[in-house]
Amino acid sequence: MKLVIEGVGKTYRGGTAALQDFSLELEAGVMGLLGPNGAGKSTLMRILATITKPTSGRVLWNGEDAVRSPNGLRSVLGYLPQDFGVYPNLTAVEFLEYLAAVKGVPARTVGKRIAELLALVNLTDAARRPLGGYSGGMKQRVGIAQALLNDPRLLIVDEPTVGLDPEERVRFRNLLSDLSGERIVILSTHIVSDVEAAATDIAIIDRGRLVAHASPEELLRSVEGKVWEWVVPSAELPAVKEGWLISGTVRRGDGVHVRTVASASPAASAVSLPGTLEDAYLYGVAQARERAAA
Repeated sequence: MKLVIEGVGKTYRGGTAALQDFSLELEAGVMGLLGPNGAGKSTLMRILATITKPTSGRVLWNGEDAVRSPNGLRSVLGYLPQDFGVYPNLTAVEFLEYLAAVKGVPARTVGKRIAELLALVNLTDAARRPLGGYSGGMKQRVGIAQALLNDPRLLIVDEPTVGLDPEERVRFRNLLSDLSGERIVILSTHIVSDVEAAATDIAIIDRGRLVAHASPEELLRSVEGKVWEWVVPSAELPAVKEGWLISGTVRRGDGVHVRTVASASPAASAVSLPGTLEDAYLYGVAQARERAAA
């Protein structure tokens, strides 16, 4: 089981390049795709879900070109888009029955499968209520259930925890981890904590280009000795933000505690701290932008 992305580019009308020469190889596990809003994450997800065709490059699923012959990939695909819509007058069961028929799930197994999935996303008690009365988080959980209907080999989820409360987020992260052993899961998000909790490897994308692809441990090693904290007066904070890559600030009685990622100490009073994945993510994006500018 292998997904290969080879030199994929996507340029929209007007010349806007959403993706540029993007290449990646994935096998079973959870791959976290991290990037700021507008980085090209959703465009890549739509291409992998065979909804959008790339302008250049190709996508191979087990050696087969999924752009030219998409049906092989579609038969084993589960997809939760960022903007997931429902039919408000249908109940969760009716909606999932409809999508199961569209996906070709065998009729003899549909009832059991839907019951399992509704229990998995904690919606059993609301299964017979119209979706129009669901909260945003409940609709998102229905979206997660529909993506799993056909027991997919490739599961793509685009910003899946939007609208979920903290308990639901933890449940979903654990679910992704449980699913990862037997399929490829791509989790696209700008929320570092979601990736940190579930991903076995991480790809960072910025301005349509792949910035880094590594394990969480490798990314953490990239910022060893580069994370600092020092205290500045509130009045100096704007100037500090202009001159340094800031990953966090906390206001306390003695001033603003500023956390930065830099190759050298930013001040004589600065102390070195262990890095986090958020530090590594911000540092990777900043380094890529510096290289592009140069």
